[in-house]
Order: sequence, then structure tokens, then C-alpha cells
Amino acid sequence: MVSPQVKFVVVGHHSRFASAALLAGDLGAHLLIDEGDHGANWNHRRAIEWAAGQPCRVVVLEDDALPVHGFTGKVTDWLVRFPDDMLSFYLGTGRPPQYQLEIATRLIAADRVRVDHITMHRLMHAVCYSVPPSLIPKVLKCWDNSKPADYAVGDAYGGPVIYPCFSLVDHADGLPVEKHPDRQPRRERRRAWRLYG
Repeated sequence: MVSPQVKFVVVGHHSRFASAALLAGDLGAHLLIDEGDHGANWNHRRAIEWAAGQPCRVVVLEDDALPVHGFTGKVTDWLVRFPDDMLSFYLGTGRPPQYQLEIATRLIAADRVRVDHITMHRLMHAVCYSVPPSLIPKVLKCWDNSKPADYAVGDAYGGPVIYPCFSLVDHADGLPVEKHPDRQPRRERRRAWRLYG
């Protein structure tokens, strides 16, 4: 089977321009920098709009994503396996706290039956994900500007999300640049549950 072409787009905040540009350069990715503090929701929508104009599958990464060695080939393998599904290549600890027990339970169940991925009912992280091209118009049509970026993407998609048990990116877990509506600090550890290695 011939591997499909995959394109990458990096969404970044102006305060992280250097790391965003480095990541985009490493992946040959399109780079979208939020110069005006519009927020992650706004910038992720721009990424999905850009993806809508591409002739292939697109993977969106945030500027603090840390890809594993051989990332592009591994991502392509997953997209070939699941051409019609949304995939998230990061499964994180700490945030969101209400899903951590469910994640742990599903990972244990996957280990028991030797399955290499789990399915969750929503997109919980916007660190690195891919929307199937056929559903991008629906995502843009159903987009909610008031939601955090991950929920805006996933809820507009409206279906289950596949997560590899071993994430293909980690999260740099620096200080957040996003101003969250609840104004609560994000102090939980935000790293991958398991990292492909």
C-alpha cells in the first residue's frame, strides 16, 4: 500500500515563536502564529480552515508538542489504519482531571486484550490531532467559538476519538499562555501517560 501524503500545521502563540518555528521547520509544517492574543480556539479554527484547502490528511500540532523519534512515519501509519476517524496523538495526564480515571481504566483494559489504542468519547487535548478530511466541513460548520480549542474541535466533530496507547508526542508542560474562562490556574502535571519509545 502506498502511504498517503500527510501535511502538518503548527499553531503557536507569539511568545513561543522560536519553539513554534523550530517545530514547524523540523516537520516541514505550515505555521500559524497568533500575533494578537486571539486565543487557541481562534488559531485552531484557522488550522482547520487551512486543512480544508489541502488535498490530503492534515495533522495539527501545538507549539509545545514534542514529537517522538520517527514521528512522521508513525503518524502516517496510524492515519492509514484509521482513514475515517479522528485521531489524537497525545494522551495526557493531569488535564482534564475528570477523565483521568477513565483513561487509566481504558489503558489497563487495552493492555489486557493487547490492543494498541483506546477510544474516548471526545477530544481531550489539542496538542496533536487529525480530523478526517471528509468531516472538516462539519467541524467548521458546528464550531463553537466559546469553547476551549480541544472541545471546540472534538465537539464539532461529534464522534469518538482514537488515541494510541503510546503517544507520538509529549507535552512541554511550560506555563500556559491561554487565558481560560474559569480563571483557574492549571497546576496539574501535563505529560503523556505513555510515550512511544
